[in-house]
Amino acid sequence: MNTTAPPSPAEKAVSSLRHRPRYRLLRTLQHSQREAVASSAMISTTENFTNAFALHLGASNLQMGLLTGIPQLLGASLQLVSVWIGNYFSRRRIVLFAAMLQTLLMFALALLAALRRPGLVESLIMLAMCYHAASNLIQPQWRAWMGSLVPQKQRGSFFASRTRLTIGVSLATFLVGGLLLTLSARFSIAWAGFFALFLISALGRALSCYFLWSMHDPHAEQGDETNRQVLATLGRIRDSMSDPTFRNYTFFVAGMQGAVAISGPFFAVYMLEELHYSYIEYSINLMASIATQFAVLRYWGKVSDTHGNRIIMLISSAAIPVIPLLWLISDNYFWLLAAQLFSGLAWSGFNLTIANYLYDIRPHQTDFATYAAVQAGITAILVFVGSLAGGYLAHVSPLINNWLPLPLASTLFIVFIASALLRAMVLLWFIPRAEEPHIRTRPQYLQIIFRIARYNSISGVVLDWLTVTDKDKDKKDKKPE
Repeated sequence: MNTTAPPSPAEKAVSSLRHRPRYRLLRTLQHSQREAVASSAMISTTENFTNAFALHLGASNLQMGLLTGIPQLLGASLQLVSVWIGNYFSRRRIVLFAAMLQTLLMFALALLAALRRPGLVESLIMLAMCYHAASNLIQPQWRAWMGSLVPQKQRGSFFASRTRLTIGVSLATFLVGGLLLTLSARFSIAWAGFFALFLISALGRALSCYFLWSMHDPHAEQGDETNRQVLATLGRIRDSMSDPTFRNYTFFVAGMQGAVAISGPFFAVYMLEELHYSYIEYSINLMASIATQFAVLRYWGKVSDTHGNRIIMLISSAAIPVIPLLWLISDNYFWLLAAQLFSGLAWSGFNLTIANYLYDIRPHQTDFATYAAVQAGITAILVFVGSLAGGYLAHVSPLINNWLPLPLASTLFIVFIASALLRAMVLLWFIPRAEEPHIRTRPQYLQIIFRIARYNSISGVVLDWLTVTDKDKDKKDKKPE
């Protein structure tokens, strides 16, 4: 005979409370994976089809430069703003607000495609500015949210799974987008293809907002008064730039990205306007680089762990000036696919090792977010300058080409050559200043918590370190006395 008394209502309540946090965490992580699928369509569309849409609207070379530079400059400054307003509003609220704003912006882009009238490039640039501003508002808050949410033992497998979902949806978006645009262009209704593409992106982001709203934030309270010090933030920025190793690294990364921005927007111009690629041919060309970057990222991590970040960073950097020159050799479709494979290999190693390098060179127990934000801000300024310079150079390149003893096959080759030379100059400046930092103790590559912030075929997969917290330690600290 069982003499055990049935649990009382109070005991049932206690048992329910014990299991509720675990259930809430599981549901939140599931919603996060679904959110990755929903938002990836928007990210891959805006990062890789915006230039094609600008050309469809009749953008000039100067406007193509502005479309690349201005949104990046504004976006990077919003990272610092996000950190500041995070002291007044919960990070979940900030992420939701910015994600809903992006949903509205995607609908606005679809409307822009449907208007079918001239003079809309300026509106596209304004929408792109707002999009990048919202993305950078999200970035620091999402980094902190997920870093404190995912249990430490599950971080590697969780983010590896999330990355696989991102890759799959992104490559599918490339194919579907290219086919959709090619089919619509064949019937002389390319505007309808862009309308459908941005509408799908808007619906994906709207679904993403639902999943974000369904997610739980275990530390939803806003920052306290002691963190609301603008002068303290400025002081940390000043201190970071007083470190010569970090300063040289920052100017190297920013200079390289600025040199890349000179030619970045004009590969789309060259493919679509001069080589007359169909949209599916254009999409496959982009996919070649993106897929390569995703495929070899893990292997670069293993090589970096074995030989150190400095040597791998310099080797991959040495390949980057070669990339635009490959486009001068031949306009054969398969040759340019091979050039994109080479590009993906180089950019994957570069972006991984500069992320590792930043982690290793920052002084111990310093605010990593400040160092990352400073590097991103300076990079954005030089990307802005490079984009404007590239737009102006592309504008005057026909005149320069007429002066040459042997005119080039395309006037845009002048932009590609200028970008390649400047990339090489930045690298030569950095080589004697590159130090091998003390390697910090950190998990194996798959345990390093990277977020794929954005990706495109020109400047690669941009990796973002997540904030990580030792939840077990937090629990120990909070034991009752």
